[in-house]
Amino acid sequence: MRILLVGAGGTLGSAVRGALAERGHEVVGVGRTGGDLVADVTDPEAVARLYAQAGPLDAVAVAAGDAVFRPLADLTADDIAATLRGKALAQLELVRQGARHVAPTGSFTLISGILTEEPIRAGAAASAANGAVEAFVRAAAIELPLQRINAVSPTVAEESLPAYAPFFPGMEPVPSSRVATAYVRSIEGAQTGRIYRVH
Repeated sequence: MRILLVGAGGTLGSAVRGALAERGHEVVGVGRTGGDLVADVTDPEAVARLYAQAGPLDAVAVAAGDAVFRPLADLTADDIAATLRGKALAQLELVRQGARHVAPTGSFTLISGILTEEPIRAGAAASAANGAVEAFVRAAAIELPLQRINAVSPTVAEESLPAYAPFFPGMEPVPSSRVATAYVRSIEGAQTGRIYRVH
């Protein structure tokens, strides 16, 4: 398969890219500042240009999303908007436009996260964005006739603990390689409308 992977240069994205490449897939990596293709997917016009550049695709997968972590009392309207745009709206737009560019039997794999179910202090905006992604996946699955759509919902990655450990007290991390297997399952499998939780 020819797979467009958004966030391919990040911690999780690198693991996903490696897992897919090992299975013989052609991965086209997308990053905001580097990669096979460069695009800011929070901009709908940039998404349109991305698909025009990418060519024929069998699948689109997302392994990145920006969120603001700030206590609710300090959270601003701009923080909430930035989180929804960076984690939810960008992914919805990739699917909305991508349905016309991905093979008729292709698939989309989005990313949510454990905060949908297990909220933390300073994570209200991220929880809201994750919940939006998961609701969208379930709804879009009934409107994409042959194309499939799923989401991967990981907990904090072991490799990211230096930066995120204070936000996730007592939560057991998982290696990025384990999260990557859920992407393989989503892309190569047959199910749709599923949330693959890696906790």
